[in-house]
Amino acid sequence: MKLNKYIDHTLLKATATKNDIIQLCEEAKAHHFFSVCVNSCFVSLAKEQLKNTDIKVCSVIGFPLGAMSTKAKVEESKQALKDGADEIDMVLNIGLLKTKDFVAVCKDIEAVKKTMPNQTLKVILETCYLDDLEIIKASELAINSGADFIKTSTGFGSGGATINHVKLMKSVIASGKTKIKASGGIRNTKTALDYINMGVERIGTSNGIAIVTGDSSEGNNY
Repeated sequence: MKLNKYIDHTLLKATATKNDIIQLCEEAKAHHFFSVCVNSCFVSLAKEQLKNTDIKVCSVIGFPLGAMSTKAKVEESKQALKDGADEIDMVLNIGLLKTKDFVAVCKDIEAVKKTMPNQTLKVILETCYLDDLEIIKASELAINSGADFIKTSTGFGSGGATINHVKLMKSVIASGKTKIKASGGIRNTKTALDYINMGVERIGTSNGIAIVTGDSSEGNNY
């Protein structure tokens, strides 16, 4: 199993500099990760750094709260795609989900997917803020709205991925084609393998190097 091809090598902290993003891309090239995941202002820089490689550029959208207007998410997505993003990780509107305004939650996701019919859209549920029934409902809404992946976490909430939450997400997908991305708190090889063995197809982490080398002596927080 090539663990590196499961990894979205991630740097999303507010203090990340251009040089930090360049280093992220160099690490991705050295370890042949699937993608780098960056905030949308750094998509063009990452794309330039990764030209002539097969490493994808993933941009987060509506990050990390998911609470901005749908129009803002759409425009951010359009710009990220224009700048070279191959994949988008958008945050679901958690407040609208908890309000049970499920139509609005769906419209929010559908509007972003409409801007990128042929690219991969991952919808972040932020499972740490949801109870089990809400995780099931959020998974259903995201899948029905065109998500290619459902993703556990931003890494900026009160907790990251858990085995139980992934099991709930898997139960909703059943025999469908939607994939799962686990993220938040995955810092070593064993944890990554636990998720992959459950059927998770992508791991979002800032600890990708530790995961593929087996060296977890220093752990980043995502």
